[in-house]
Amino acid sequence: MVIGPPHQRWQLLRDTHGSYRVAIDSEPIGLELRAEPQSAPWLQGEQGYSRKGPEPTQASHYYSRPRLAVAGRARLQSRPLAIRSGQGWLDHEWSSTLLAEQASGWDWVGLNLFDGRSLMAFRIRRHPAGDVWRSGNWRDPVGRTTPDEPHFEPLRHWRSPRTGVVYPVAQRIRLASGAALLLQPLLDDQEIDARASTGTLYWEGAVRVFDERAPGAEIGRGYLELTGYGEPIRL
Repeated sequence: MVIGPPHQRWQLLRDTHGSYRVAIDSEPIGLELRAEPQSAPWLQGEQGYSRKGPEPTQASHYYSRPRLAVAGRARLQSRPLAIRSGQGWLDHEWSSTLLAEQASGWDWVGLNLFDGRSLMAFRIRRHPAGDVWRSGNWRDPVGRTTPDEPHFEPLRHWRSPRTGVVYPVAQRIRLASGAALLLQPLLDDQEIDARASTGTLYWEGAVRVFDERAPGAEIGRGYLELTGYGEPIRL
């Protein structure tokens, strides 16, 4: 996939060995990353068919690649920046029908915990309140998957100074299995205004993960996505 004019190109490529390459040649930033899968693709839902609502057609084909081993280099203007190796997450999802008519948007997380487990969880929010659908899956260090049901609870909100939209950037996720995770953003301002391209305005960014039973101890890192908070999203 290549995005942008020739003088400002963004690329995401998958090579023949299954590795992913990211290249951004832009101003004032440049970025080159290589992400190596550490395990087989993680099929979400029922063998990769992930329900998003009460009707069987409200679903997507969906797989994840958690715990990607990522390394690379970056620059700011002409100054090189050091990048430590780390872990990434890639999702691939496609569908012809996705959301129920009463849905306003979703909250989604992909979390890599330091103990080797990964969690994918989301809720489809009902307009004006409540949830249409909730789903979650754990993957343990050897690849075994266990379903779980998440409940998202906002802890702190942030208002965008550009759009005025208010997002619940800090959240608690209570899971039916008994776990309670606290999510705190690495920085509040991770709003993405893509109305000129995909037509969407949303918040999507990096979060730190804490265990509610020991809130001072960070137990993982991940990604939080918040859509439909400015106005209901339509797909």
